[in-house]
Amino acid sequence: MNFFERQAAARRNSVRLMALFALAVLGIVVAVDLAVALVAGASPGMLAFATLATLAVIGLGSAYRIASLRGGGEPVALQLGGVPVPEDTTDPNLRRLRNVVEEIAIASGVPVPKIYVLEHEAAINAFAAGYSPSDAVVAVTRGALERLNRDELQGVIAHEFSHILNGDMRLNIRLIGVLFGIMMLALIGRKVLEHGRLGGRKGGIGALLVAALVAMVIGYIGLFFGRMIKAGVSRTRERLADASAVQFTRQTAGLAGALKKIGGLHEGSRLNERGDAEEVSHMLFGDGVGFSGLVFSGLFATHPPLVDRIQALEPSFRADQLDTLSRKWLSEPPHGLEEDVQMGFVAATRPASLPARGSEHAITPPMVAAQVAHPGADDYRRADSIVGNMPQPLRALAAQRDAVMPLLLGLLMDANPAIADKQAFEVTARLGAVVAEQAWSMAEVHLAGLHPMLRLPLAALAFPVLRLRPRPELDVFLDAANAMVFTDGDVSLFEYCLGRLLTVQVRESLDPSRYARFGRRRLHDVRHEVATLLAVVAQSGHADAGSAQRAYLAGLQRVLPRDHINYAPPARGVQALDDAWMPLDALDPLAKQLLVEAITAAVSHDGRVSVVESELLRTICAVLHCPLPPMLDARA
Repeated sequence: MNFFERQAAARRNSVRLMALFALAVLGIVVAVDLAVALVAGASPGMLAFATLATLAVIGLGSAYRIASLRGGGEPVALQLGGVPVPEDTTDPNLRRLRNVVEEIAIASGVPVPKIYVLEHEAAINAFAAGYSPSDAVVAVTRGALERLNRDELQGVIAHEFSHILNGDMRLNIRLIGVLFGIMMLALIGRKVLEHGRLGGRKGGIGALLVAALVAMVIGYIGLFFGRMIKAGVSRTRERLADASAVQFTRQTAGLAGALKKIGGLHEGSRLNERGDAEEVSHMLFGDGVGFSGLVFSGLFATHPPLVDRIQALEPSFRADQLDTLSRKWLSEPPHGLEEDVQMGFVAATRPASLPARGSEHAITPPMVAAQVAHPGADDYRRADSIVGNMPQPLRALAAQRDAVMPLLLGLLMDANPAIADKQAFEVTARLGAVVAEQAWSMAEVHLAGLHPMLRLPLAALAFPVLRLRPRPELDVFLDAANAMVFTDGDVSLFEYCLGRLLTVQVRESLDPSRYARFGRRRLHDVRHEVATLLAVVAQSGHADAGSAQRAYLAGLQRVLPRDHINYAPPARGVQALDDAWMPLDALDPLAKQLLVEAITAAVSHDGRVSVVESELLRTICAVLHCPLPPMLDARA
């Protein structure tokens, strides 16, 4: 499946989840009604009260937990004891982790997520959490940092990025909220039992304890259903994530090595320090609660059997080999950094050069759609080149809290001094003269002549630091960025889209649950918005009206072949897109695939695109939440 098909599958899984949740609630209500009927009689009024009370407890529990996760992935990481990894860390293990995450994010075409380490966990495990790539968090255990070499760590992180790209995170975080509700009776019963023992048996304490015991027993019906729901939703996605990680890194040894170390080391993947592992077990890289050894592991396991996962990567692997590895590592535990030295990862290599600005790539619309959120090994190597060619002063500025806003505003600064002066005035009016002077200075000193392929990656590296700023500052920053874009009457499409992308990502990171959704609209419902986008794209990329019209028709034919909408560039130019983005972003995933193909057809109606055009295409796709890897080429 490609990105769009997996997005559609994730939407179907959301519907399936709600159906299973409804069945679980029904089972709990029936159990409560039976208990009430046995104790107090089967009067309609009593049963109705019991039913409503049960539904209220479950509903309020789910609503509370979902509300507590409105902040996205970060609350989950903090709940598990995660510690953020500083952008400027010098710790070798943390620096290696950050480098791997940054490179994979750039290769995937998404903002760099926040990175956390579960410092007190010796097991090998990891997870990704959040509603969208803009608020995503990637967390790994201390055991993973210390035991895995770079190849293995790369395989684990690539596995987690698969969940980020394919919409799995959104379903995972909603699953936490939904399942908390059906666990409420068990939690209430357990708390009453714990505190009720202190009150002895005087008065109604005995009856209360009996009621609490019944509630806890019935509540564990919810636990049973909850584990089955998680297992049913998770196992298939874990297999797909393994396959995606291999496709990304183009080598099986890394991911297979990580799985072998989970099976061969005493610590395994089970999280021991926190009691919250059960709640998040469905989003972990490995089994975090130890279901694999239970009789009903087939029902409750959120992950395929470990040996099966290894054999999918190395068919010749035998289960008894884990025993051999276990005996070996008992006396000589593996150390990831030492293995890196032996494998030559520490040696510095000269990054490959970036393509010339005027170079062109042969592409087709289906090929671009297939590449969306589906990075491969070539994309990882390109990301390594991009990071290697990023000037070190820019990387340092992107990691500085006080420099990140001027740096991003500098990307929007016009090369024309007269226009840049007006942009500086707009920034001064909103953020002060110091920020305006810094943005101007960065544009002249660091950003002048920056290769087009480095602009989006630079924004991706700076984004985690940007969203650390207070919310009022971010609101003013967005206002300043938009004012810079529209300072002059001649706004380039790339300049506009970069400003729009910053707005989208910042807003989603501030209120992730509000913007998390699976689109359902059809192409015919947004035909005018599609025509507007194609007209703006065609007009911006062609010098004469005739060529622009042919490019427009090439795109329209692919996405709306039966519609006849004349080529009519909007009078407002790129600003006409302000009203088009939201309807277009709400398209059904498979309809959005056709839209991406149509945009590609308009950009490359002659069959080739320049580096500048490819970066424009990537920016538009990013605004539409269709992350495209860098450096388009003719790979299948």
